[in-house]
Amino acid sequence: MTIKRGNPPGMKNVRATVYNHYVRVDQPKSMIFVSGQVARDNDGNTVGAGSMLEQTRQCLRNIEKSLAAAGASLSDVVWTTVYTTDMREFRQIVAAREEFLKDNLPTSTMVEVNHLADPGLLVEITVIAAI
Repeated sequence: MTIKRGNPPGMKNVRATVYNHYVRVDQPKSMIFVSGQVARDNDGNTVGAGSMLEQTRQCLRNIEKSLAAAGASLSDVVWTTVYTTDMREFRQIVAAREEFLKDNLPTSTMVEVNHLADPGLLVEITVIAAI
């Protein structure tokens, strides 16, 4: 499998440490689709009440666990979608992502929503990985 990540010539990537404009995957062995992960621990308790940074970290830890169970890792992620209840907390989401997604950056979409499944949840992240 070949994966090419990048940005079109002349098209600025204003957050080059967070995402790429495109990811091309040639003949993957498997595609892994991870359901939207929220800031819940193994017992289903909300983690990081009121903190976008801590909740994003927990989402990414949950994604990391799901990927590992499916035989992949964060470096295999090619697509992310982030749903947040407050776009003004964008920098906190980016800070957490930069901790977890350091190399092989995926493509990314972020959307502000009115609310998530529970009132205390601030962010939900879904990913697609290719191995």
